[in-house]
Amino acid sequence: MICLDHVHIFSSDITKTIGFYCTMFGARVVYDASLVGQRNVRLDIGGMAMHVYDQRPRSADRGLVHHLGIRTDDLDTLVAHMQKHGVTFRKDITEDPAFCYVMCEAPDGVLLELYQVKLGGEWMIGKGAE
Repeated sequence: MICLDHVHIFSSDITKTIGFYCTMFGARVVYDASLVGQRNVRLDIGGMAMHVYDQRPRSADRGLVHHLGIRTDDLDTLVAHMQKHGVTFRKDITEDPAFCYVMCEAPDGVLLELYQVKLGGEWMIGKGAE
């Protein structure tokens, strides 16, 4: 299984950003915690996910979208497949108790996060979050 899981945006005022999406589009917070050193909030908007970093955009040329999140149930196999087709990864897979991930670039410099939720980490994607 491989699916587009989320868009991840930067926010200079995370409370205002969350309030906007909740009020305007009926979003609900399904995850709110620190991940990899930054507050990260996952919103469910009509069954689709958006993550919000509590961090100003790093540079004007990349805009507010940080990356696209691609979820898989077999990260090692996906990475090997992509490497076989010439995709390079600057770092190895990062391990966390609830998930593992790796970043790479798609054409035109689009940053991709490839990740796998580990057993017990389903709460990260809104399963059982109510």
